[in-house]
Amino acid sequence: MRISELARQTADALAETLWPTRCVGCDQPGELLCEECRAGLPWIEQHLACPSCGAPYGFLTCTECDGSWLPRATVAALGFHGAPARMVTCLKDAHELRLAPVIAAAMACSLEEASAWPARDGAPRFSAAGIDALCFVPATAAAYARRGFDHMELVARALSRELAVPLADVLVRPSARDQRQLGRAERSANLSGTMRALDDLQGANLLLIDDVSTTGASLAEGARALAERGAASVTACVLARVW
Repeated sequence: MRISELARQTADALAETLWPTRCVGCDQPGELLCEECRAGLPWIEQHLACPSCGAPYGFLTCTECDGSWLPRATVAALGFHGAPARMVTCLKDAHELRLAPVIAAAMACSLEEASAWPARDGAPRFSAAGIDALCFVPATAAAYARRGFDHMELVARALSRELAVPLADVLVRPSARDQRQLGRAERSANLSGTMRALDDLQGANLLLIDDVSTTGASLAEGARALAERGAASVTACVLARVW
């Protein structure tokens, strides 16, 4: 065993002794997400979800969008309450980076389920074979400086491995106000024109991911920026959907 690997294992063991792993759902020691909280996750049934915005129960008539949602389809894994909400907060603000592959695994499960159901254009909502690359909604420069990492980049790298789809780190977002305290109209205005794609994406079919979708403003702005550089289609996926 290499000395560096031994040192890492020793450091991990010491950290676990001093700061035991606790469940992000119920705060019980032992696992990041305990068996009981895993069993209670609010999964969105993809056959009932809106194919445009991913809202639960919106397949026939969606009260959250009018079908003009910019990505061709949106897959949301979970409702944004309880454990999923805490997963996002713990990853971003508590620096629990081990949650990134957990979030990616949840998204991968829902993408697989969504592959059996049509988008508005009649094609499957997701097909790994039809995706050229995976990209992510980036953190602002201010958020990156504050946290020291981009949480969606970590999730994207894990999901890229999970789906065997190449990662394309092509979106940048120099500035935008924090979205969490903004209303629906304010969110859209806040993000308008704030993202851009760095590379030529002519003809590419892309999967764009984010942590949470509320009004879809971040996904819409990301999809706009990707299409502006030539992307043929943008399918979206989020861990959680607010509705």
